[in-house]
Amino acid sequence: MNYKFFAQNKTRTPQTQPIPGREKEMIQGRSGGYMFKAGLWQNLRRCLLIGTAQSTYYAGKQELTNEFANVLGQAIAENPERVAAEIVYASDGRAINNSAPIFALVLLSMGEAPEAKHAFQKIFPKVVRTASHFYEWLSYTKSVRGFGKIVRAAGQRWLTRENVKELAYQLLKYQQRQGFSHRDALRLFHVKPSTEEHNQLFQWVTQGWENLPKTAPSEALSQIWWYEWLKRHPEQAHEAIAKGRLTHEMAAPVGKMDKQAWQLLFNDMPIGAMLRNLGSLTELGVLRSDHRKNLDKVEKVLNSRDHLRKGRIHPIDVLKALKTYQSGGKLGRSQKTWEPIPRIVDILEKALELSFDVLQPTGKVFLHAIDVSGSMSYYSVSSIGLTCCEIATTMALATAKAEKNYVIRGFAENFRDLNISAQDSFSSAIAKANNQNFGGTDASVAYDWMIKHKFKADVVCFWTDCESWAGRRHPSQALAEYRRKVNPNVKAVYITLAPYQISLVDPQDPLSWDMAGFDPGAPRLIQMLATGEL
Repeated sequence: MNYKFFAQNKTRTPQTQPIPGREKEMIQGRSGGYMFKAGLWQNLRRCLLIGTAQSTYYAGKQELTNEFANVLGQAIAENPERVAAEIVYASDGRAINNSAPIFALVLLSMGEAPEAKHAFQKIFPKVVRTASHFYEWLSYTKSVRGFGKIVRAAGQRWLTRENVKELAYQLLKYQQRQGFSHRDALRLFHVKPSTEEHNQLFQWVTQGWENLPKTAPSEALSQIWWYEWLKRHPEQAHEAIAKGRLTHEMAAPVGKMDKQAWQLLFNDMPIGAMLRNLGSLTELGVLRSDHRKNLDKVEKVLNSRDHLRKGRIHPIDVLKALKTYQSGGKLGRSQKTWEPIPRIVDILEKALELSFDVLQPTGKVFLHAIDVSGSMSYYSVSSIGLTCCEIATTMALATAKAEKNYVIRGFAENFRDLNISAQDSFSSAIAKANNQNFGGTDASVAYDWMIKHKFKADVVCFWTDCESWAGRRHPSQALAEYRRKVNPNVKAVYITLAPYQISLVDPQDPLSWDMAGFDPGAPRLIQMLATGEL
């Protein structure tokens, strides 16, 4: 008879049970497994970066957003200035889109403390940057809280900004969204023009121009003048675009658009619009394999870190553009079809790598464990169906491409060789991961594999939704054994890609970190953790 089994049980607890003595620190996830509780501020950052407007495998969007609102309420009551800082952090090109930060901004304005009201007023222009954001903010405000004094003051300031030319650009480019028009906003907030240029702009918004002036009333209103001129001369789109510097949102609804018109738009097209219109420009013939000049311009814009950063282009925006473009029109909302140009696919692959923030190689050894369980294939985070597994693979590969010493594998109920290396394109890596995307979830199998093979990693990165339930022991217990047997100084980083209130990180472990997913800066932060800079 042997009682070894009883001694082993002290360090092995099925994931469907809490670790003995740690019950108060753990909660049961929706999958049935027990994980540690994520902290209030970690939860807030996850929700802001990832968003809760999409249902996941384990929870619907209503449930997730209720949790988000509760987390926001607690955080605002505790420290509204810190909440404001988190909102700005997420809004500055780090969140998957600006919707979650705008929603949080509305709830911040509802905080009872004067500090919350002040924080809302201070960060409003940093979050609500475009008229599209403004309409979205109006929509949430109407639904959640109504238009009180603090809201009216914010709206009035936004609509009476000093730079009239910039304001005119926004009012012309986005004339209505979310059930609101600028005429509605001016009337709602009782906006009074502070200058004659403001007065002329607001008159155009509310009354239009029945009689077109012979020339633009001022330089600030020149785009509006050319827009109105094009409405009366739709066949003159080329002249209006060239002289009025109209964008496609301004010209296309009122002018007769042909290939030359789109060429003129392309010449000055902002990076975001270029990403969204690559398929249309290919279908129209503006982009062709034998038109090197235009392809050179696409490369110059999309393969520039500065352009990507200044345009607040999120890696998921690039991944979405890559997947849509490769489909030839089968994905997305476009009714057009096109034959993808190989060079543009290559440019998008490079742009995706550049959109992440990375350092030079650290010389450390990394093991990337990508969650390829079934739940990761169900969770879509964009309108064209990018799954959590695809994004996890993309982020892991971007991190690996910055290093020389790494292994990339997938975990479900076992630890799988995905046959992915830094030489893979993002497209080929995603295809390989998708082929292995099934099964239950047990994050501990990564440590089991490393123990068995005596693989000495400096950093282990898990890219996961954190719902681990199928193992015979908890990941933290497996990590403890790995440290005893292989590397006592290994660091573990769990990049959480779903807005859940759970964590695989033992809060008593100083060498483990939980990071919110979808942050373009995640690879760089992981490198800094590896070298001890953080």
